[in-house]
Amino acid sequence: MHAKSKTNKALNLALFDFDGTLYPKDSFTGFIFFTLPKQHIVTRGLKILPWVLAYYLGLYPAHAMRPRLFQSMFKGVAADLPQRLAQTYAQKIIKELDQDLLQQLYLHQQRGDHVVLVSASVDLYLAPICEFLNIELICTQTEIKNGVLSGNYNSKDCSCEQKKLRVMQEYNLDHYQQIYAYGNSHEDLEMFSLTDQYYMVGKTQQLPDIQNHTSPTHIYQQKEKA
Repeated sequence: MHAKSKTNKALNLALFDFDGTLYPKDSFTGFIFFTLPKQHIVTRGLKILPWVLAYYLGLYPAHAMRPRLFQSMFKGVAADLPQRLAQTYAQKIIKELDQDLLQQLYLHQQRGDHVVLVSASVDLYLAPICEFLNIELICTQTEIKNGVLSGNYNSKDCSCEQKKLRVMQEYNLDHYQQIYAYGNSHEDLEMFSLTDQYYMVGKTQQLPDIQNHTSPTHIYQQKEKA
């Protein structure tokens, strides 16, 4: 369990998606190429090429593609290799975060809010990223047996409804004055349903003004009605 202990003292709860939101690229594919030899990637990638093509054609959903890709690439790999390289990868990723959203994250921290990364990507590299940023983590958890990655998940793919369920499992939402969420796709909509205010990359024009959110003249992005 990655989420830290919760209290009822925080003003707000801020939930950040990662890929496409806080990080503008695909961090999981980047992690594969950062940690595994090219020959390994090519050999195993050919075995799932039909699913990869179907995914890019929009015929195979991301929530099904991610575990298939993870199993194909990491099954049987000694866990110490990606775990060791994950520290370096995390430092590289942090330098490439979206600066506007990173500043928004820092503003939440300065206010004393709980800040949580909620991502379908895996814990291998998200854990060190969250440690560096001093934020909490809810994500897809990987299984290690006898020091080797089994290729399976220890949790369900943390997307869509799972994001909502995992947040509700980890946090008592009644403890917070305001709940914010930041995302970029349909996989974040269930998480958005928990919030008072949310920001959708590419659709919402302005980030929520969290510095004066109690002001009656405060203007912010309100949750759209279904």
